Amino acid sequence: MKAIVGLLCGIVFGIGLAMSGMTDTAKVLGFLDVSGNWIPDLAFVMGGAVLVTLIAFRFVPLMKRPLLNPRFTLPTVRVIDGRLLGGAAIFGIGWGVYGYCPGPALSALSYMDSKTGMFVIAMLVGMALANKVAPG
Repeated sequence: MKAIVGLLCGIVFGIGLAMSGMTDTAKVLGFLDVSGNWIPDLAFVMGGAVLVTLIAFRFVPLMKRPLLNPRFTLPTVRVIDGRLLGGAAIFGIGWGVYGYCPGPALSALSYMDSKTGMFVIAMLVGMALANKVAPG
């Protein structure tokens, strides 16, 4: 049951990414180009996501446990360290160079574009190397 719910959530998430334009690299790069030909559409996507999170996370402490898990696994680390900053920088560089972050890149694989496939392969290799160099 947990796997089916996860699959359905992933499908809905992927469809949402495609419908919002997050799988369109030209739109994403246009959004990031605030000093040039800025495309503000994705600000509404981000604002909607933040709004849903702000509302939904108010209910998390009130729950005894998640619906499909025996316990919560929420982050406990509250320190901003070099590993976090380095990861954020690498994430931002990847997003700015090609216009994809991990979720939209995986969703965009359905378009069968070879450049997206190469990006995903490079992303997965980078993730594997990061886990070898600085395991978590």
